[in-house]
Amino acid sequence: MLEGKAVVRETDMSEAMQNHVMELAYKALDLHEVSDCQSIAHFIKQKLDEAYGSAWHCVVGKDFGSCITHLCGSFIFFRVEMMEFLIFKDGKDFTESREEAVGVLQKSNKNDS
Repeated sequence: MLEGKAVVRETDMSEAMQNHVMELAYKALDLHEVSDCQSIAHFIKQKLDEAYGSAWHCVVGKDFGSCITHLCGSFIFFRVEMMEFLIFKDGKDFTESREEAVGVLQKSNKNDS
């Protein structure tokens, strides 16, 4: 486990959500080898999907680049010692059925006429 304090580099999350995400990161680091970035990321993503709905993404590593889009209020980039964590939610919850999504699209097209 890494013992360092998390240092937030960028975020637009509420403080409560930031605290939750960092708790999950520390728990993941306790449960998995520090070198097992994939398992750490999977654990965090799974817990965030359960808590806040699907479409969460988590990247864990030591030297990576990224270019992302995210939902407002769902982005954080922080480091714990040498490990960096990029966590964000993209898109929307996919809880609506395909028929509901198509229905919304059809309504929109009728209004355009």
